[in-house]
Amino acid sequence: MINRKILWLFMLPGIVLYTGLFVYPALSGLFYSFTNWDGVSPSYDFVGISNYKESFDSIIFRKAFLNNIKFMIVVVVIQTIVSLVLALILAKNSKTSVFFRALYFFPAILSSVSVGLIWSFIYDPSIGLINTGLQHAGLEQLAKSWTGDAKIALYSIAFVQIWAHAGQMMIIFIAGLQAIPGELVEAARIDGATRLQVFRKITWPLLAPSAAIVISYTTIQSFKAFDLIFVMTDGGPNYATEILTTYIYHLAFSNYSFGLASAGSMIFLILLGILTFFQFRALRRDGATG
Repeated sequence: MINRKILWLFMLPGIVLYTGLFVYPALSGLFYSFTNWDGVSPSYDFVGISNYKESFDSIIFRKAFLNNIKFMIVVVVIQTIVSLVLALILAKNSKTSVFFRALYFFPAILSSVSVGLIWSFIYDPSIGLINTGLQHAGLEQLAKSWTGDAKIALYSIAFVQIWAHAGQMMIIFIAGLQAIPGELVEAARIDGATRLQVFRKITWPLLAPSAAIVISYTTIQSFKAFDLIFVMTDGGPNYATEILTTYIYHLAFSNYSFGLASAGSMIFLILLGILTFFQFRALRRDGATG
């Protein structure tokens, strides 16, 4: 029988790395959230919960929070629907389906910075592919400054986020669909069930675990879309695309308010945990009663 001490030795490198790269930074962030540290000075003062009060009183923080919620809702709803529809269409293992799966998955292997640069060119109001195409089609009245107009900039970036990750979520749904016993579907169709009824009564309830993964992962993605927004708009115009991660970044590295940025990070972490918790509860209940 293997000695337990030897097993702990095998686990030790992973524990050390996890502690050093995740646990220690998280605890440090919590500690500095109660200080006025500027990230440079060797000294700082404890300010209690004033950083948290200042965060909630900040107009920019509230705008970033609302932008994050809007961005999350648009991305989660549309990306989940698009990826599910693609999965239903491409679930069979034919050559055509495999080809299109690879095609739709391709954007997921690109870095977010690369995606942001590509779409910044596509959205360019002067030479971008969208406005140029509209002008050639005689629809120049529809041409817009897609990332320069405060009314649509956030949704333009949300579209890019969906484009980049819908194929990735499609693969998760396909794995869930292929795990559903074919006998259940065949029996339902023999009994006269329509495709919609089969989906509602069999497919969707059995896809609940896959849906939980997709929705929770998409939520986290939408809250952490820092690199995409940073490359495309840097939170502008006029904070129209500022989200919590870009807000925290600007506090820390533009304003040198590391204490305030740490407080924002803690609020961000708590918010994300609460959202994910309620999503899992709702999906489990839906899967159990579906």
